[in-house]
Amino acid sequence: MFITFEGIDGSGKTTQLQRLRAALEKEKIEVVVTREPGGTALAEAIRNYLLHSTQALEARAELLLFGAARAQHLIEVIEPAIARGAWVLCDRFADSSLAYQGGGLSLNNDFIRQMNDFATNGLTPDLTFLLDIEPAAAQVRRADETQDRIEERGLQFQERVRAAYRKIADTEPERVMVLDGAWAADEIANEIWGLAREHLAV
Repeated sequence: MFITFEGIDGSGKTTQLQRLRAALEKEKIEVVVTREPGGTALAEAIRNYLLHSTQALEARAELLLFGAARAQHLIEVIEPAIARGAWVLCDRFADSSLAYQGGGLSLNNDFIRQMNDFATNGLTPDLTFLLDIEPAAAQVRRADETQDRIEERGLQFQERVRAAYRKIADTEPERVMVLDGAWAADEIANEIWGLAREHLAV
């Protein structure tokens, strides 16, 4: 099974991924936790450049670097884990390119979909949890944290990203489960566990 977690920065998705991991491990299910960009040596190097480089990066180049990281991540981590029957929980996946580079940077969504399909060999998550939250509230949560290059783009950028995520959810309601990121962490975790059991027959 392949489950992804999506949302703007500060939505709480990473916390909820770890909560689901713990619940699955209690059921004696093998769980592989990974992230995008990242998960492999190459993808982690790309991640470091994308998030922390001070060099100006053209938007199309940024998109293609995400695609390169995704392709390597898929072949080294995601596909082998799925093939052996593990559950893969991924912090961001292809939806993030549509949200951040499509919605946030206004790049062509048709091309992004083609790139995603090429990078992922057409793999789509079985289930995606979208933690939806107002960008201003998410920013308050992260007030004491150092911002990376993408987070520094500000609230208007995050508003566009959020709108793009919601459009994805409207388009694919059977796959993308929208959860209120402003809820208490325990409430969200209980909802996610219930949805995982319902959709994936744990």
